[in-house]
Amino acid sequence: MSNHEKALDNALRGAAQGYAVAPTTINKTPAIPSPHEKGHNCKGQCGQPGHGVYDATSDPAHVRRLFGLAPKAVGYLVACRGRMVALDVDRKDGVDGYATLAQLGREHGFEIPRMTTTVFTPSGGAHVWMTVPEGVTVPNSVGRLGPGLDVRGTGGYVVGPGSIGRSGEYTFHPKVGYVDPQPVPEALLRLMLPPAPVVRPQRRVIPTSGDAAGRALAGLVNVVLSAPPKTRNSRLYWAACKAWAHVADGHLAVGDVEAALLEAANRIGLPEGEARRTIASANRTVGAH
Repeated sequence: MSNHEKALDNALRGAAQGYAVAPTTINKTPAIPSPHEKGHNCKGQCGQPGHGVYDATSDPAHVRRLFGLAPKAVGYLVACRGRMVALDVDRKDGVDGYATLAQLGREHGFEIPRMTTTVFTPSGGAHVWMTVPEGVTVPNSVGRLGPGLDVRGTGGYVVGPGSIGRSGEYTFHPKVGYVDPQPVPEALLRLMLPPAPVVRPQRRVIPTSGDAAGRALAGLVNVVLSAPPKTRNSRLYWAACKAWAHVADGHLAVGDVEAALLEAANRIGLPEGEARRTIASANRTVGAH
């Protein structure tokens, strides 16, 4: 079996487990060239392959098609989307990410789950796959947790087990194998999330139904209230992003936005904890306060 065939076989196995995958080169980069010129912002909306992690799919037929377009692929990526995140622990060039992680664990009181998906890298490091609560968005970061520790969050990816890189093969932890990723320890999750935005004094505006700000907030509340069951969380996130933008402009107050959106979310049956996380995630995206 060639390395290309092996990569396809392993990618199909990952897709069968529900992971979104796409082919990679020996350099661990997406194997299908972009159909666009540099500077584009297309993330696959054009319908053509060649958008890196945004090509990733768990559909076996689509996986085979992607590999058919990438004859030199010797590996595959696993997209970090939904609830999946990964901790990339490096051990090379005098940097020991394991030591950094151990120190963080001691300082903040957490341990990495032992029975979670762990993929060893050819350089002696590891990719530790974990999950975050529904509605929580973890950004990608390089070295922010400390030397040798990177976070692969939303929009990022890890190299799948069985892939070939220039330094060798990516392999499962021999004592763990293919298991379900376990939740990120709460203390570690707090470290993965971006720092809380700096609170700046702002003019408090109490919206009423008669002013522009009040009408805008009322309209966003209606967007949430009219959300079909399967779109409730995404509608809330969209509305919250728009509302936080009004907060950043000084047209709405923080308390008014939170209260109105939480009440709307409660009326359509979203759990309060989930709604609060979604609203907070939108706030971090917009950077309102």
